[in-house]
Amino acid sequence: MNKKFLYAFGIVSLLAMGKANAQQPSYLDLLKQQPIWVDSVFNKLSTKHKIAQLFFVRAHTNLSKAYQDSVGKVIKREKLGGVVFFQGGPVRQAVLTNKYQSKSKVPLIISIDGEWGLGMRLDSTVSYPYQMALGAVQNKELLYKMGLEVAKDFKRLGIQMNLAPDVDVNNNAKNPVINFRSFGENKYNVAEKSAAYLKGMQEGGLLVSIKHFPGHGDTDVDSHYDLPQLKFTKERLDTLELYPFKELIKKGAAGVMIAHMNIPSLDATPNLPSTLSKPIVTDLLKNELGFKGLIISDAMDMKGVTKFYKDGEAEVMGIIAGNDILELAHDTKQAVKKIKEAIKDQRISMERIDESVKKVLTAKYWAGLNVKPVIDENNVVEDINRPESQALVQQLADASMTLLKSRDGISSLTPKKRTLIINVGTAQATTFQNEIVGTYKNSIAFNVDRSANAATVANIIKQIKDDDQIVLAIVDTRTRPGNNIPLGKDAKDLITTLSARNAMVAFFANPYNLANLPGIEMARSIVVAYQKEDFMQKAAASVFTKKLLPTGKLPVSVNDIFKYGDGL
Repeated sequence: MNKKFLYAFGIVSLLAMGKANAQQPSYLDLLKQQPIWVDSVFNKLSTKHKIAQLFFVRAHTNLSKAYQDSVGKVIKREKLGGVVFFQGGPVRQAVLTNKYQSKSKVPLIISIDGEWGLGMRLDSTVSYPYQMALGAVQNKELLYKMGLEVAKDFKRLGIQMNLAPDVDVNNNAKNPVINFRSFGENKYNVAEKSAAYLKGMQEGGLLVSIKHFPGHGDTDVDSHYDLPQLKFTKERLDTLELYPFKELIKKGAAGVMIAHMNIPSLDATPNLPSTLSKPIVTDLLKNELGFKGLIISDAMDMKGVTKFYKDGEAEVMGIIAGNDILELAHDTKQAVKKIKEAIKDQRISMERIDESVKKVLTAKYWAGLNVKPVIDENNVVEDINRPESQALVQQLADASMTLLKSRDGISSLTPKKRTLIINVGTAQATTFQNEIVGTYKNSIAFNVDRSANAATVANIIKQIKDDDQIVLAIVDTRTRPGNNIPLGKDAKDLITTLSARNAMVAFFANPYNLANLPGIEMARSIVVAYQKEDFMQKAAASVFTKKLLPTGKLPVSVNDIFKYGDGL
Protein backbone atom coordinates (compact mmCIF):
# COMPACT_ATOMS: atom_id res chain seq x y z
CA MET A 1 0.00 0.00 0.00
CA ASN A 2 1.63 3.30 -1.08
CA LYS A 3 2.11 6.39 1.07
CA LYS A 4 -0.31 8.49 -0.99
CA PHE A 5 -3.10 5.96 -0.43
CA LEU A 6 -2.36 5.76 3.29
CA TYR A 7 -2.42 9.54 3.54
CA ALA A 8 -5.72 9.79 1.63
CA PHE A 9 -7.20 6.97 3.72
CA GLY A 10 -6.14 8.78 6.88
CA ILE A 11 -7.78 12.03 5.78
CA VAL A 12 -11.02 10.23 4.88
CA SER A 13 -10.99 8.40 8.22
CA LEU A 14 -10.46 11.61 10.16
CA LEU A 15 -13.24 13.33 8.24
CA ALA A 16 -15.55 10.41 8.95
CA MET A 17 -14.65 10.51 12.64
CA GLY A 18 -15.22 14.24 12.73
CA LYS A 19 -18.60 13.84 11.11
CA ALA A 20 -19.54 11.06 13.55
CA ASN A 21 -18.46 13.12 16.53
CA ALA A 22 -20.05 16.35 15.35
CA GLN A 23 -22.93 17.49 17.48
CA GLN A 24 -26.16 16.46 15.82
CA PRO A 25 -28.73 19.27 15.60
CA SER A 26 -31.61 18.83 18.00
CA TYR A 27 -34.94 17.57 16.74
CA LEU A 28 -36.41 21.05 17.24
CA ASP A 29 -33.61 22.62 15.20
CA LEU A 30 -34.08 20.03 12.47
CA LEU A 31 -37.76 20.96 12.19
CA LYS A 32 -36.64 24.39 10.98
CA GLN A 33 -34.33 22.91 8.32
CA GLN A 34 -36.91 20.83 6.41
CA PRO A 35 -34.64 17.90 5.38
CA ILE A 36 -34.90 16.83 1.73
CA TRP A 37 -35.69 13.24 2.76
CA VAL A 38 -38.78 14.43 4.66
CA ASP A 39 -40.16 16.23 1.60
CA SER A 40 -39.35 13.32 -0.70
CA VAL A 41 -41.29 10.87 1.48
CA PHE A 42 -44.09 13.33 2.20
CA ASN A 43 -44.72 14.03 -1.48
CA LYS A 44 -45.29 10.32 -2.19
CA LEU A 45 -47.92 9.82 0.51
CA SER A 46 -51.62 9.73 -0.26
CA THR A 47 -54.02 11.48 2.12
CA LYS A 48 -54.89 8.14 3.72
CA HIS A 49 -51.24 7.23 4.23
CA LYS A 50 -50.43 10.68 5.62
CA ILE A 51 -53.10 10.16 8.26
CA ALA A 52 -51.77 6.66 8.98
CA GLN A 53 -48.35 8.13 9.82
CA LEU A 54 -49.95 9.73 12.89
CA PHE A 55 -50.97 6.39 14.44
CA PHE A 56 -48.87 4.13 16.69
CA VAL A 57 -50.10 0.58 17.28
CA ARG A 58 -49.63 -1.64 20.36
CA ALA A 59 -47.23 -4.61 20.20
CA HIS A 60 -46.16 -7.35 22.63
CA THR A 61 -43.61 -10.13 22.46
CA ASN A 62 -45.09 -12.08 25.37
CA LEU A 63 -48.34 -12.85 23.53
CA SER A 64 -49.15 -15.48 20.92
CA LYS A 65 -47.65 -15.66 17.46
CA ALA A 66 -51.15 -15.12 16.09
CA TYR A 67 -51.35 -11.79 17.96
CA GLN A 68 -47.89 -10.74 16.77
CA ASP A 69 -48.73 -11.64 13.18
CA SER A 70 -52.00 -9.70 13.36
CA VAL A 71 -50.09 -6.56 14.38
CA GLY A 72 -47.74 -7.10 11.43
CA LYS A 73 -50.70 -7.34 9.06
CA VAL A 74 -52.13 -4.08 10.42
CA ILE A 75 -48.77 -2.33 9.98
CA LYS A 76 -48.43 -3.54 6.37
CA ARG A 77 -52.05 -2.97 5.35
CA GLU A 78 -52.57 0.42 6.99
CA LYS A 79 -49.01 1.77 6.65
CA LEU A 80 -48.93 3.14 10.20
CA GLY A 81 -46.32 5.53 11.56
CA GLY A 82 -45.06 3.64 14.59
CA VAL A 83 -45.26 0.94 17.21
CA VAL A 84 -45.41 1.05 21.01
CA PHE A 85 -43.97 -2.13 22.51
CA PHE A 86 -45.18 -3.41 25.86
CA GLN A 87 -44.25 -6.55 27.83
CA GLY A 88 -41.89 -9.14 26.44
CA GLY A 89 -38.22 -9.92 26.07
CA PRO A 90 -35.33 -8.12 24.32
CA VAL A 91 -34.32 -10.86 21.86
CA ARG A 92 -37.92 -11.50 20.86
CA GLN A 93 -38.45 -7.76 20.45
CA ALA A 94 -35.35 -7.35 18.26
CA VAL A 95 -36.57 -10.15 15.99
CA LEU A 96 -40.13 -8.83 15.84
CA THR A 97 -38.97 -5.25 15.25
CA ASN A 98 -36.97 -6.41 12.22
CA LYS A 99 -40.08 -8.17 10.91
CA TYR A 100 -42.29 -5.13 11.46
CA GLN A 101 -39.78 -2.75 9.89
CA SER A 102 -39.52 -5.01 6.84
CA LYS A 103 -43.29 -4.70 6.34
CA SER A 104 -43.24 -0.90 6.37
CA LYS A 105 -42.28 1.14 3.32
CA VAL A 106 -41.65 4.20 5.51
CA PRO A 107 -39.65 3.03 8.55
CA LEU A 108 -41.60 2.88 11.80
CA ILE A 109 -40.79 4.84 14.94
CA ILE A 110 -40.38 2.15 17.58
CA SER A 111 -41.25 3.39 21.06
CA ILE A 112 -41.66 2.03 24.56
CA ASP A 113 -42.57 3.30 28.04
CA GLY A 114 -39.18 3.11 29.73
CA GLU A 115 -39.35 5.47 32.67
CA TRP A 116 -36.76 3.39 34.54
CA GLY A 117 -35.20 1.90 31.42
CA LEU A 118 -36.01 -1.18 29.36
CA GLY A 119 -36.75 -3.10 32.55
CA MET A 120 -40.07 -1.29 32.87
CA ARG A 121 -41.36 -3.53 30.05
CA LEU A 122 -38.81 -6.22 29.15
CA ASP A 123 -37.31 -9.13 31.03
CA SER A 124 -33.53 -9.74 31.05
CA THR A 125 -32.84 -5.99 30.87
CA VAL A 126 -31.64 -3.24 33.20
CA SER A 127 -34.06 -1.52 35.56
CA TYR A 128 -32.86 1.73 37.10
CA PRO A 129 -34.39 2.95 40.37
CA TYR A 130 -37.93 4.32 40.19
CA GLN A 131 -38.18 8.08 39.83
CA MET A 132 -39.32 8.48 43.46
CA ALA A 133 -35.93 7.15 44.58
CA LEU A 134 -34.14 9.31 42.00
CA GLY A 135 -35.90 12.34 43.45
CA ALA A 136 -33.83 11.73 46.60
CA VAL A 137 -30.52 11.75 44.71
CA GLN A 138 -28.57 15.00 45.07
CA ASN A 139 -26.10 14.42 42.24
CA LYS A 140 -27.79 15.39 38.94
CA GLU A 141 -24.82 14.11 36.93
CA LEU A 142 -25.82 10.55 37.81
CA LEU A 143 -29.25 11.10 36.27
CA TYR A 144 -27.66 12.54 33.14
CA LYS A 145 -25.48 9.43 32.87
CA MET A 146 -28.57 7.29 33.33
CA GLY A 147 -30.17 9.05 30.37
CA LEU A 148 -27.13 8.27 28.21
CA GLU A 149 -27.14 4.61 29.24
CA VAL A 150 -30.88 4.28 28.60
CA ALA A 151 -30.37 5.77 25.13
CA LYS A 152 -27.66 3.18 24.37
CA ASP A 153 -29.98 0.35 25.43
CA PHE A 154 -32.91 1.64 23.39
CA LYS A 155 -30.88 2.21 20.25
CA ARG A 156 -29.32 -1.25 20.49
CA LEU A 157 -32.86 -2.68 20.39
CA GLY A 158 -33.92 -0.47 17.49
CA ILE A 159 -36.08 1.79 19.67
CA GLN A 160 -36.08 5.47 18.69
CA MET A 161 -38.43 6.96 21.29
CA ASN A 162 -38.80 6.72 25.05
CA LEU A 163 -42.23 7.80 26.32
CA ALA A 164 -40.54 9.36 29.34
CA PRO A 165 -39.63 11.00 31.65
CA ASP A 166 -42.61 11.49 33.92
CA VAL A 167 -42.50 15.13 35.04
CA ASP A 168 -45.71 15.10 37.08
CA VAL A 169 -45.47 16.81 40.46
CA ASN A 170 -46.83 14.15 42.83
CA ASN A 171 -48.37 16.41 45.46
CA ASN A 172 -51.19 13.97 46.24
CA ALA A 173 -49.99 11.09 48.41
CA LYS A 174 -53.05 9.04 47.39
CA ASN A 175 -52.26 9.24 43.67
CA PRO A 176 -52.86 5.69 42.36
CA VAL A 177 -51.25 6.05 38.94
CA ILE A 178 -48.22 8.38 39.24
CA ASN A 179 -46.92 8.15 42.81
CA PHE A 180 -43.50 6.38 42.76
CA ARG A 181 -43.20 7.21 39.01
CA SER A 182 -42.70 10.87 39.96
CA PHE A 183 -39.51 12.56 41.16
CA GLY A 184 -41.59 13.87 44.07
CA GLU A 185 -43.79 16.67 45.30
CA ASN A 186 -41.51 19.67 44.81
CA LYS A 187 -41.82 21.30 41.38
CA TYR A 188 -38.24 22.57 41.39
CA ASN A 189 -36.83 19.16 42.29
CA VAL A 190 -39.00 17.46 39.67
CA ALA A 191 -37.91 19.90 36.97
CA GLU A 192 -34.23 19.66 37.89
CA LYS A 193 -34.04 15.86 38.06
CA SER A 194 -36.17 15.24 34.97
CA ALA A 195 -34.15 17.78 32.98
CA ALA A 196 -30.92 15.92 33.75
CA TYR A 197 -32.44 12.58 32.72
CA LEU A 198 -33.97 14.09 29.57
CA LYS A 199 -30.70 15.75 28.56
CA GLY A 200 -28.87 12.43 28.74
CA MET A 201 -31.44 10.64 26.62
CA GLN A 202 -31.63 13.35 23.97
CA GLU A 203 -27.85 13.75 23.74
CA GLY A 204 -27.74 9.97 23.43
CA GLY A 205 -29.86 10.24 20.27
CA LEU A 206 -33.27 9.30 21.67
CA LEU A 207 -36.61 11.00 21.07
CA VAL A 208 -38.43 11.63 24.35
CA SER A 209 -41.89 12.53 25.57
CA ILE A 210 -42.33 14.39 28.85
CA LYS A 211 -45.64 13.52 30.48
CA HIS A 212 -48.52 13.77 31.44
CA PHE A 213 -49.39 17.31 30.32
CA PRO A 214 -50.68 19.48 31.93
CA GLY A 215 -49.91 17.45 35.09
CA HIS A 216 -51.28 14.19 36.54
CA GLY A 217 -49.74 14.49 40.00
CA ASP A 218 -52.70 15.70 42.05
CA THR A 219 -55.42 13.19 41.31
CA ASP A 220 -56.78 10.16 43.13
CA VAL A 221 -58.25 8.65 39.94
CA ASP A 222 -56.30 6.47 37.48
CA SER A 223 -57.05 7.58 33.91
CA HIS A 224 -56.57 3.99 32.72
CA TYR A 225 -59.92 3.23 34.36
CA ASP A 226 -61.85 6.51 34.48
CA LEU A 227 -61.63 10.20 33.60
CA PRO A 228 -60.01 12.21 36.43
CA GLN A 229 -61.17 15.77 36.97
CA LEU A 230 -58.84 18.55 38.10
CA LYS A 231 -60.81 21.38 39.68
CA PHE A 232 -57.89 23.74 40.15
CA THR A 233 -57.71 27.29 38.84
CA LYS A 234 -55.56 28.10 35.84
CA GLU A 235 -53.35 30.16 38.17
CA ARG A 236 -52.71 27.13 40.38
CA LEU A 237 -51.97 24.90 37.37
CA ASP A 238 -49.67 27.53 35.90
CA THR A 239 -47.62 27.94 39.06
CA LEU A 240 -47.44 24.29 40.09
CA GLU A 241 -48.38 21.48 37.68
CA LEU A 242 -47.15 23.25 34.56
CA TYR A 243 -43.83 24.38 36.03
CA PRO A 244 -41.71 21.31 35.05
CA PHE A 245 -43.26 21.26 31.57
CA LYS A 246 -42.40 24.91 31.01
CA GLU A 247 -38.83 24.37 32.22
CA LEU A 248 -38.22 21.30 30.07
CA ILE A 249 -39.78 22.95 27.02
CA LYS A 250 -37.23 25.76 27.49
CA LYS A 251 -34.51 23.09 27.64
CA GLY A 252 -35.52 21.62 24.29
CA ALA A 253 -37.75 18.64 25.08
CA ALA A 254 -38.55 16.94 21.77
CA GLY A 255 -41.97 15.62 22.76
CA VAL A 256 -44.86 16.13 25.16
CA MET A 257 -47.50 13.53 26.02
CA ILE A 258 -51.01 14.74 26.81
CA ALA A 259 -52.93 13.24 29.74
CA HIS A 260 -56.57 12.18 29.77
CA MET A 261 -58.02 14.56 32.37
CA ASN A 262 -61.02 16.83 32.51
CA ILE A 263 -59.92 20.33 33.55
CA PRO A 264 -62.83 22.82 33.66
CA SER A 265 -60.60 25.85 34.28
CA LEU A 266 -58.86 25.21 30.94
CA ASP A 267 -61.79 23.79 28.97
CA ALA A 268 -65.32 23.81 30.39
CA THR A 269 -66.65 21.13 28.00
CA PRO A 270 -68.22 18.42 30.21
CA ASN A 271 -66.41 15.05 30.26
CA LEU A 272 -63.84 16.20 27.69
CA PRO A 273 -60.37 14.67 28.21
CA SER A 274 -57.48 17.11 27.89
CA THR A 275 -56.19 14.95 25.01
CA LEU A 276 -59.15 16.04 22.90
CA SER A 277 -59.16 19.69 23.97
CA LYS A 278 -57.98 22.32 21.50
CA PRO A 279 -57.79 24.99 24.25
CA ILE A 280 -55.37 22.74 26.16
CA VAL A 281 -53.29 21.19 23.35
CA THR A 282 -53.15 24.02 20.82
CA ASP A 283 -53.97 27.20 22.76
CA LEU A 284 -52.05 26.39 25.93
CA LEU A 285 -49.23 24.03 24.92
CA LYS A 286 -48.49 25.19 21.40
CA ASN A 287 -49.43 28.86 21.47
CA GLU A 288 -49.04 30.02 25.08
CA LEU A 289 -46.07 27.85 26.04
CA GLY A 290 -44.57 27.95 22.54
CA PHE A 291 -43.96 24.22 22.22
CA LYS A 292 -42.90 23.29 18.67
CA GLY A 293 -42.08 19.59 19.05
CA LEU A 294 -44.03 16.34 18.83
CA ILE A 295 -47.33 16.19 20.70
CA ILE A 296 -48.33 12.65 21.62
CA SER A 297 -51.61 11.49 23.09
CA ASP A 298 -51.69 9.12 26.01
CA ALA A 299 -53.11 5.73 25.01
CA MET A 300 -56.39 6.28 23.19
CA ASP A 301 -57.75 2.94 24.44
CA MET A 302 -57.75 4.09 28.07
CA LYS A 303 -61.07 4.53 29.86
CA GLY A 304 -60.22 8.21 30.37
CA VAL A 305 -61.10 8.59 26.67
CA THR A 306 -63.31 5.65 25.72
CA LYS A 307 -65.79 6.18 28.55
CA PHE A 308 -67.27 9.17 26.74
CA TYR A 309 -65.87 9.05 23.16
CA LYS A 310 -66.01 6.04 20.84
CA ASP A 311 -66.08 4.89 17.20
CA GLY A 312 -63.18 6.96 15.89
CA GLU A 313 -64.60 10.32 16.98
CA ALA A 314 -61.98 10.56 19.75
CA GLU A 315 -59.18 10.33 17.17
CA VAL A 316 -60.82 12.99 15.00
CA MET A 317 -61.04 15.29 18.00
CA GLY A 318 -57.47 14.43 19.00
CA ILE A 319 -56.18 15.68 15.65
CA ILE A 320 -58.38 18.79 15.80
CA ALA A 321 -57.03 19.44 19.32
CA GLY A 322 -53.45 19.48 17.99
CA ASN A 323 -51.93 16.05 18.68
CA ASP A 324 -49.34 14.86 16.17
CA ILE A 325 -49.30 11.19 17.25
CA LEU A 326 -52.25 9.15 18.47
CA GLU A 327 -51.22 6.14 20.51
CA LEU A 328 -53.07 2.83 20.57
CA ALA A 329 -56.34 3.68 18.88
CA HIS A 330 -58.90 0.94 19.45
CA ASP A 331 -59.46 0.58 15.67
CA THR A 332 -56.89 2.38 13.52
CA LYS A 333 -58.58 1.51 10.24
CA GLN A 334 -61.84 3.07 11.37
CA ALA A 335 -60.05 6.08 12.92
CA VAL A 336 -58.13 6.83 9.70
CA LYS A 337 -61.39 6.60 7.76
CA LYS A 338 -63.14 8.97 10.19
CA ILE A 339 -60.33 11.52 9.94
CA LYS A 340 -60.44 11.34 6.17
CA GLU A 341 -64.20 12.02 6.33
CA ALA A 342 -63.56 14.93 8.70
CA ILE A 343 -61.20 16.44 6.10
CA LYS A 344 -63.87 16.07 3.45
CA ASP A 345 -66.40 17.71 5.79
CA GLN A 346 -63.89 20.54 6.45
CA ARG A 347 -63.69 19.81 10.17
CA ILE A 348 -59.95 19.23 9.68
CA SER A 349 -57.79 21.01 7.10
CA MET A 350 -55.11 19.26 5.06
CA GLU A 351 -52.69 21.88 6.37
CA ARG A 352 -53.35 20.58 9.87
CA ILE A 353 -52.63 17.00 8.78
CA ASP A 354 -49.54 17.98 6.77
CA GLU A 355 -48.08 19.85 9.74
CA SER A 356 -48.16 16.74 11.92
CA VAL A 357 -47.00 14.39 9.17
CA LYS A 358 -43.90 16.49 8.54
CA LYS A 359 -43.14 16.58 12.29
CA VAL A 360 -43.38 12.78 12.44
CA LEU A 361 -41.22 12.31 9.33
CA THR A 362 -38.65 14.78 10.67
CA ALA A 363 -38.52 12.77 13.89
CA LYS A 364 -37.83 9.67 11.82
CA TYR A 365 -35.06 11.44 9.92
CA TRP A 366 -33.52 12.77 13.17
CA ALA A 367 -33.53 9.24 14.60
CA GLY A 368 -31.71 7.89 11.51
CA LEU A 369 -34.70 6.17 9.96
CA ASN A 370 -33.96 7.64 6.54
CA VAL A 371 -31.84 4.48 6.27
CA LYS A 372 -33.80 1.22 6.54
CA PRO A 373 -32.99 -0.08 10.04
CA VAL A 374 -31.87 -3.66 10.70
CA ILE A 375 -31.14 -4.79 14.25
CA ASP A 376 -28.31 -7.22 14.89
CA GLU A 377 -30.11 -10.12 16.57
CA ASN A 378 -26.89 -11.59 18.02
CA ASN A 379 -25.65 -10.93 21.58
CA VAL A 380 -28.62 -8.70 22.38
CA VAL A 381 -28.88 -9.57 26.07
CA GLU A 382 -25.13 -9.16 26.62
CA ASP A 383 -25.07 -5.80 24.83
CA ILE A 384 -27.87 -4.30 26.94
CA ASN A 385 -26.56 -5.60 30.26
CA ARG A 386 -23.28 -3.74 30.26
CA PRO A 387 -21.12 -3.66 33.41
CA GLU A 388 -21.13 0.15 33.37
CA SER A 389 -24.93 0.16 33.42
CA GLN A 390 -25.05 -2.19 36.40
CA ALA A 391 -22.45 -0.06 38.18
CA LEU A 392 -24.53 3.08 37.55
CA VAL A 393 -27.66 1.39 38.93
CA GLN A 394 -25.77 0.75 42.17
CA GLN A 395 -24.38 4.29 42.26
CA LEU A 396 -27.90 5.70 41.93
CA ALA A 397 -29.18 3.37 44.65
CA ASP A 398 -26.32 4.38 46.93
CA ALA A 399 -26.99 8.07 46.29
CA SER A 400 -30.71 7.69 47.08
CA MET A 401 -30.24 6.35 50.62
CA THR A 402 -32.07 8.72 52.95
CA LEU A 403 -31.41 8.73 56.68
CA LEU A 404 -34.26 9.99 58.83
CA LYS A 405 -33.82 10.56 62.55
CA SER A 406 -30.39 10.40 64.20
CA ARG A 407 -27.10 9.18 62.80
CA ASP A 408 -26.28 7.91 66.29
CA GLY A 409 -28.30 4.76 65.78
CA ILE A 410 -26.29 3.53 62.82
CA SER A 411 -22.98 4.72 64.27
CA SER A 412 -23.68 2.92 67.55
CA LEU A 413 -23.99 -0.47 65.87
CA THR A 414 -21.10 -2.70 66.90
CA PRO A 415 -20.09 -6.26 65.96
CA LYS A 416 -19.42 -6.94 69.64
CA LYS A 417 -23.10 -6.99 70.61
CA ARG A 418 -25.69 -9.57 69.72
CA THR A 419 -27.70 -8.30 66.77
CA LEU A 420 -31.24 -9.29 65.85
CA ILE A 421 -31.81 -8.86 62.11
CA ILE A 422 -35.56 -9.01 61.57
CA ASN A 423 -37.26 -8.85 58.17
CA VAL A 424 -40.94 -7.94 58.22
CA GLY A 425 -42.95 -8.44 55.04
CA THR A 426 -41.29 -11.56 53.68
CA ALA A 427 -40.66 -15.08 54.98
CA GLN A 428 -37.54 -15.33 52.81
CA ALA A 429 -34.03 -14.26 53.73
CA THR A 430 -33.15 -11.02 51.96
CA THR A 431 -30.07 -9.62 50.26
CA PHE A 432 -29.93 -6.94 52.98
CA GLN A 433 -29.81 -9.62 55.67
CA ASN A 434 -27.16 -11.64 53.85
CA GLU A 435 -25.02 -8.56 53.25
CA ILE A 436 -24.80 -7.45 56.88
CA VAL A 437 -24.37 -10.77 58.70
CA GLY A 438 -20.72 -10.75 57.67
CA THR A 439 -20.20 -7.60 59.73
CA TYR A 440 -22.50 -8.54 62.62
CA LYS A 441 -21.45 -12.15 63.06
CA ASN A 442 -23.07 -12.44 66.48
CA SER A 443 -26.53 -12.19 64.98
CA ILE A 444 -29.85 -13.98 64.83
CA ALA A 445 -32.07 -13.61 61.77
CA PHE A 446 -35.85 -13.71 61.71
CA ASN A 447 -38.09 -13.52 58.65
CA VAL A 448 -41.64 -12.47 59.38
CA ASP A 449 -44.24 -12.96 56.68
CA ARG A 450 -46.64 -10.07 56.09
CA SER A 451 -49.52 -12.21 57.38
CA ALA A 452 -47.67 -13.51 60.45
CA ASN A 453 -49.90 -14.28 63.45
CA ALA A 454 -49.70 -13.07 67.03
CA ALA A 455 -47.97 -16.23 68.23
CA THR A 456 -45.10 -15.76 65.75
CA VAL A 457 -44.69 -12.15 66.82
CA ALA A 458 -44.77 -13.02 70.53
CA ASN A 459 -42.11 -15.69 70.02
CA ILE A 460 -39.74 -13.13 68.46
CA ILE A 461 -40.31 -10.53 71.14
CA LYS A 462 -39.69 -13.14 73.84
CA GLN A 463 -36.18 -13.77 72.50
CA ILE A 464 -35.06 -10.12 72.63
CA LYS A 465 -32.65 -9.25 75.43
CA ASP A 466 -32.22 -5.77 76.85
CA ASP A 467 -28.72 -5.35 75.43
CA ASP A 468 -29.53 -6.60 71.94
CA GLN A 469 -29.09 -4.44 68.84
CA ILE A 470 -32.19 -4.58 66.65
CA VAL A 471 -31.98 -4.08 62.89
CA LEU A 472 -35.48 -4.07 61.42
CA ALA A 473 -35.94 -4.38 57.66
CA ILE A 474 -39.45 -3.61 56.37
CA VAL A 475 -39.95 -5.03 52.87
CA ASP A 476 -42.73 -4.34 50.39
CA THR A 477 -42.52 -7.39 48.13
CA ARG A 478 -44.85 -5.99 45.44
CA THR A 479 -43.39 -5.28 42.01
CA ARG A 480 -44.72 -1.72 42.04
CA PRO A 481 -44.22 -0.08 45.45
CA GLY A 482 -47.44 1.85 45.92
CA ASN A 483 -49.25 2.90 49.06
CA ASN A 484 -50.94 0.60 51.58
CA ILE A 485 -48.08 -1.82 52.11
CA PRO A 486 -49.78 -5.21 52.61
CA LEU A 487 -48.87 -5.98 56.22
CA GLY A 488 -51.26 -7.66 58.66
CA LYS A 489 -52.10 -6.22 62.06
CA ASP A 490 -49.69 -8.49 63.93
CA ALA A 491 -46.81 -7.62 61.60
CA LYS A 492 -47.54 -3.92 62.14
CA ASP A 493 -47.71 -4.47 65.91
CA LEU A 494 -44.24 -6.03 65.77
CA ILE A 495 -42.92 -2.94 63.97
CA THR A 496 -44.44 -0.71 66.66
CA THR A 497 -42.91 -2.80 69.45
CA LEU A 498 -39.45 -3.01 67.91
CA SER A 499 -39.41 0.71 67.07
CA ALA A 500 -40.13 1.48 70.73
CA ARG A 501 -37.13 -0.68 71.64
CA ASN A 502 -34.71 1.49 69.64
CA ALA A 503 -34.70 -0.56 66.46
CA MET A 504 -32.75 0.76 63.51
CA VAL A 505 -34.97 0.51 60.44
CA ALA A 506 -34.18 -0.18 56.78
CA PHE A 507 -37.33 0.74 54.87
CA PHE A 508 -37.62 -1.03 51.50
CA ALA A 509 -40.93 0.56 50.52
CA ASN A 510 -42.52 3.69 49.15
CA PRO A 511 -41.93 6.41 51.79
CA TYR A 512 -45.65 7.28 51.87
CA ASN A 513 -46.10 4.00 53.78
CA LEU A 514 -44.29 5.42 56.80
CA ALA A 515 -47.60 7.10 57.63
CA ASN A 516 -49.34 3.71 57.82
CA LEU A 517 -47.06 2.24 60.48
CA PRO A 518 -47.95 3.62 63.93
CA GLY A 519 -44.98 4.13 66.19
CA ILE A 520 -42.27 3.80 63.56
CA GLU A 521 -41.23 7.36 64.38
CA MET A 522 -39.92 5.98 67.72
CA ALA A 523 -37.20 4.01 65.90
CA ARG A 524 -33.69 5.17 66.64
CA SER A 525 -32.80 5.54 62.98
CA ILE A 526 -34.69 5.03 59.73
CA VAL A 527 -32.98 4.52 56.38
CA VAL A 528 -35.44 4.94 53.51
CA ALA A 529 -34.45 2.66 50.63
CA TYR A 530 -37.61 3.22 48.52
CA GLN A 531 -38.02 -0.22 46.88
CA LYS A 532 -37.22 -3.92 47.37
CA GLU A 533 -34.70 -4.56 44.57
CA ASP A 534 -31.29 -6.05 45.36
CA PHE A 535 -29.43 -2.87 44.43
CA MET A 536 -31.41 -0.99 47.09
CA GLN A 537 -30.82 -3.74 49.65
CA LYS A 538 -27.08 -3.63 48.95
CA ALA A 539 -27.05 0.16 49.28
CA ALA A 540 -28.87 0.02 52.62
CA ALA A 541 -26.52 -2.73 53.80
CA SER A 542 -23.58 -0.45 53.00
CA VAL A 543 -25.15 2.19 55.26
CA PHE A 544 -25.65 -0.31 58.10
CA THR A 545 -22.11 -1.63 57.77
CA LYS A 546 -20.82 1.97 57.76
CA LYS A 547 -19.31 1.80 54.28
CA LEU A 548 -21.69 4.39 52.85
CA LEU A 549 -22.74 7.79 54.18
CA PRO A 550 -26.37 8.39 53.18
CA THR A 551 -26.89 11.68 51.30
CA GLY A 552 -30.45 11.38 49.96
CA LYS A 553 -33.26 13.80 50.78
CA LEU A 554 -36.90 12.77 51.12
CA PRO A 555 -38.65 13.79 47.86
CA VAL A 556 -42.14 13.84 49.39
CA SER A 557 -43.83 14.78 52.64
CA VAL A 558 -45.26 11.78 54.46
CA ASN A 559 -46.80 13.46 57.49
CA ASP A 560 -45.93 16.08 60.11
CA ILE A 561 -42.98 13.98 61.24
CA PHE A 562 -41.35 13.03 57.93
CA LYS A 563 -41.29 15.97 55.54
CA TYR A 564 -40.00 16.87 52.10
CA GLY A 565 -36.23 17.51 52.18
CA ASP A 566 -35.59 15.53 55.36
CA GLY A 567 -32.33 13.59 55.35
CA LEU A 568 -29.30 13.82 57.61
